[in-house]
Amino acid sequence: MDLGLKGKVALVTGGSRGIGRAIVGRLAAEGCAIAICGRNAETLEAALAELRQGETTAHGVAADVTAPGEVERFVDEAAAALGGVDLLVANVGGTAGGSLLESTPEEWVQTFELNLFHAVRAIRAAVPYFERRGGGSVVTIASVSGVKPGPRAQYGAAKAGEIFLAGALALELAPKRIRVNTVSPGSIMFPGGGWAARRQREPEQFAEFERRELPWGRLGTAEEVADVVTFVLSERASWVNGANIAVDGAQGRPTMF
Repeated sequence: MDLGLKGKVALVTGGSRGIGRAIVGRLAAEGCAIAICGRNAETLEAALAELRQGETTAHGVAADVTAPGEVERFVDEAAAALGGVDLLVANVGGTAGGSLLESTPEEWVQTFELNLFHAVRAIRAAVPYFERRGGGSVVTIASVSGVKPGPRAQYGAAKAGEIFLAGALALELAPKRIRVNTVSPGSIMFPGGGWAARRQREPEQFAEFERRELPWGRLGTAEEVADVVTFVLSERASWVNGANIAVDGAQGRPTMF
């Protein structure tokens, strides 16, 4: 199926590793020009080099999306380098702190900065560029933790905020022909990720977790998430707007086992 993405300019925050890197790979395969940002300059350059080997036009910006002005700088520099913006994936996420009584107010704010607030800033910065193109498409990467409560509360609350954000902005930005959707992964395995480390560290407990919590007996892959994101971004999903799409293999609940 031709998704009609060839020649589009796609921006992905946190696109140098994990789910973000898989999304970048799928978009590049569809013929998009790619801009990515990441905090680690070495990882960023390695991802860019791989993309360029495949003859993808790629631009990278070393940026911490929680720092004031950094998301906006990424969007502006990417648009200048690649000639505009058509697609945006707000992929950066994470959590700080432990349980309610073991976490600080600062860690809650940090978690919201990583997830919800960075998505707000990225979308706001991209809207003027979308308007110049006559429209655009946004996907925020949330989590099943945003709808299926589990540890930690600050992470789930931030992800729930991302899901609500997409629904609200889908209505607000529809007159500008900008679609906004959310894709919510379950537990996803990828090299260098937290689940890979836990499998190596606690193999027996991890095997029990897979058996107990995942109906298919395995975690999802970053590529399985990327396939859905790429489709939702495309014009093949032109009537999908304000949706939250779970990619979790029917996982019953978020957990850290």
